[in-house]
Parts: sequence; structure tokens; C-alpha cells
Amino acid sequence: MSKKEKIIEEIRKIYDPELPVNIYDLGLIYDIQIKDENFAIIKMTLTTPNCPVAESLPKEVKDGVMQVEGIKDVDLELVWDPPWNKDMMSEAAKLEMNL
Repeated sequence: MSKKEKIIEEIRKIYDPELPVNIYDLGLIYDIQIKDENFAIIKMTLTTPNCPVAESLPKEVKDGVMQVEGIKDVDLELVWDPPWNKDMMSEAAKLEMNL
């Protein structure tokens, strides 16, 4: 399993507090890159800019990714473009939400 797959596995343990779906399947993670074997660069968004977990969720993602063996640092960038919408959810997430 690659480091990226391990990172995705960790991120899938994190759930949006208002929805019964993990943030990876919600489509909140826009990009995951590994640089120099031990540096993860992650771009993520939130369902809304005034999301109640705007402070805690990115920290939770960063902490989770730091659990992956070999990852020494994480650069987490919160982005708002493109804005998140329901079309970004995985099929499994849409089924879970009855969409």
C-alpha cells in the first residue's frame, strides 16, 4: 500500500460532524501529494466557509496524516475554489445520504 493510500485510509476515519459520511467520501479532500517521501501536501475544503469545525477539522486531518508511518510533516491548505457541492461526493456517500 502506498503512502498516499495510507493517508486516504487515515482521512477516511474522520467524519463531518453534521453528516454520517467521512470527509474523503464527501469530496472535501481535493488533492494529496507526497514530496521527498515524507512530506504530505493536502488541499481540502469544508462544506461551507462558516462551517462550525473550520478550526478543528483541518487540525484533525493533519494529526491523522501524521500517524502514517514515514510522514514527517504535513502542509494542509484550506481552499474555497472550487466551492464544494454534493456532486463531489462519492457514490457511496450519495447512497448514504439518500441522494
